[in-house]
Amino acid sequence: MFTFGELIVILVVVGIVAGIVSTAAGLASLVSYPVLLALGLPPVTANVTNTVGLVFTSFGAVPASRRELRGHGQKLKTLIPLTLVGSIVGAILLFIIPAATFAKVVPFFILIAGILVLIPRHIHIKQPGEIVVTPKWMTALAWLGIFLVGAYTGYFGAAGGVLMLSILSFTSAAPFVVYNAQKNLALGLANIVSAVVYGLQTPIQWRYVLPLGIGFLIGGSLGPRIVRHLPARLLKIVIGIGALGLAASLFKSAYGL
Repeated sequence: MFTFGELIVILVVVGIVAGIVSTAAGLASLVSYPVLLALGLPPVTANVTNTVGLVFTSFGAVPASRRELRGHGQKLKTLIPLTLVGSIVGAILLFIIPAATFAKVVPFFILIAGILVLIPRHIHIKQPGEIVVTPKWMTALAWLGIFLVGAYTGYFGAAGGVLMLSILSFTSAAPFVVYNAQKNLALGLANIVSAVVYGLQTPIQWRYVLPLGIGFLIGGSLGPRIVRHLPARLLKIVIGIGALGLAASLFKSAYGL
């Protein structure tokens, strides 16, 4: 077992790495969730701890992403409410669905996320003065997808960022760095809502949350700056492979493979 001081150092370092991965790729739980399990936390407790810690990520990521968020208020007016309502539903479901079921279904969500993000897609980029009309059925489907990602984020959250990036990449003509910033803001707010719901349902393990959160704050402020200087396709490949790796790890622990 680790001493209290060693535990703090481990969690801060893990938080920094996870915060960078979260804001750059939407895969914080690829780093932080397995570490929390390895430290002896049960799956649901590890998930709650991870989600509450992730709140700190948005405090670092959103100010660092102001350049990318500027001028996209109309998109955010739809994205944020749908995500927040979904996160409330998902957070409540976490305490209704048995923990054993929780541990067994999560790997499937992450596997799907990894596959989706690796699928090549060709998006029409709007030219100056051009009007691009999106079919109503596609808009409705995207809205449903955003709500479901919000619910998934409230329920678990691991690779929720990957799912959100997959939807936004299909529906947005903006560059990756822009819709990645939108994802950071929407899911950051969703994590805050989920943390409040969790706090009303179960005790929060603050001795894990606070050092992890400090790391998330630092990493969250670095991630958006890193994204500006990396090729979008490279990031998507890393995101997809990381999601598949996390899914494989969780399949192994959940099913004894």
